Amino acid sequence: MLRPCPWRTPMLLYDPDIAIRFSAYGFQIPDPGDRAARVICDLLEPGSQTTEPDTASTECHLDGARQSVLLEPASAEDLARVHTPEYLDVILSDDPSPALHVVYELFDEQGRPNRYDPAAATLPLTDLVDRARRHVAGTIRAVAIALDPANAGRFCYFLGGGMHHGMAGEGRGFCPFNDIVAALRAARAADTAKRFWIIDTDAHRGDGTAALCLEDPDTATLSIHMASGWPLDGPFCEADGRLHRARIPSTLDIPVAEGCDAFYLPALEKGLHTLESVTHANWNGAGPDAAIVVAGCDPYKHDELPSARPLQLTLEQLGQRDRLVHRFLAQRSIPQAWIMAGGYGSRAHEPVTQFLRYAASNGLI
Repeated sequence: MLRPCPWRTPMLLYDPDIAIRFSAYGFQIPDPGDRAARVICDLLEPGSQTTEPDTASTECHLDGARQSVLLEPASAEDLARVHTPEYLDVILSDDPSPALHVVYELFDEQGRPNRYDPAAATLPLTDLVDRARRHVAGTIRAVAIALDPANAGRFCYFLGGGMHHGMAGEGRGFCPFNDIVAALRAARAADTAKRFWIIDTDAHRGDGTAALCLEDPDTATLSIHMASGWPLDGPFCEADGRLHRARIPSTLDIPVAEGCDAFYLPALEKGLHTLESVTHANWNGAGPDAAIVVAGCDPYKHDELPSARPLQLTLEQLGQRDRLVHRFLAQRSIPQAWIMAGGYGSRAHEPVTQFLRYAASNGLI
């Protein structure tokens, strides 16, 4: 018997104190760290330019947005359900720099700083780890809220999270941990859910999640992503002949080639139906207890991260993407927890604002 979870909080989770501002650590990554704050400002300003066409007149007076939450860092126990003791010993230590140098690729093969000026840092790297742990806590909480029987909308959106490149023994791709897998394993530990879909629409392939869930019979993963570029620009195999970690398959991978943006939406819709068919077959006709949606904004044509440029979706296409996923899950009464994931630069907040206006117009937040 699955026990109900105890959360009675807003369906939009926002902690103003977990923003990771890369410049404060000396990182030269094109992300000011204010995306969540920009979303909140836009939602509280009727008539924002990011409003999607069919909800242009909707005013979003969001009490939940004003009642921001303060998240405590995810516990060592939560992290240990995902990551190895050896990795946690380093990243949770007083000097996490060896781990974070890998996560953020701070040095090149010759040992020279890469997008990194440690002399410009104003905060220690332990502060970054603390904030990342609170992102993990937010995703855990978002899943718990979506599963709450008192949540009639079966929906929660967390303005954070989405660290889908985190592996068991290391972080990578700007992802110190894997909050997605931590959240589903926390739900299982609490006995509130067992089976999960992970629907990943970030521009980059969700390779860490795929690797962590490969041998998990109760989790199905879908990743729609760029067909080339990081993390798929490395070798297919490791030196010992094993499949390279970035190539470990999801349940369903949907690679979209550069210049094929018109293919994206029909491929995603077909992929969702395929995911349903595959899991129904594997789970004896059952569906998931919940879905985690990794709603990356880096496929946006205005995204400023160079490695995301092969995908160039418009704001309208991203709105159609998000509404497609939401409606597909809602029609099946599947609780859904959404997390922000990738998105870089001054306009990265626009797709999130657009979708949350839709959510507000449907009484979800």
